[in-house]
Amino acid sequence: MARRRDPGPSVKDPELYEALREDGNSKEKSARIANAAAARGRDEVGRSGGESGSYEDWTVADLRRRAAELDVAGRSSMRKAELVEALRSH
Repeated sequence: MARRRDPGPSVKDPELYEALREDGNSKEKSARIANAAAARGRDEVGRSGGESGSYEDWTVADLRRRAAELDVAGRSSMRKAELVEALRSH
């Protein structure tokens, strides 16, 4: 079993944070979800998500803009499928 690291004082729900990290989510995303759950409750956070469309429906230009916001390396030379995968794994 992997040793758990203390995510630091900025993460308000360390248990949820670790579960999200083990599921493969990025540190940023895990912290964002864990903090929202601590502030509003886990049920409320689960209900509020899922409003944006699928990345497959986005244009390459939109995907590149989003990748730039997240500072994804190599985004300018990626094809659409690569951009979608990079954004999903960020």
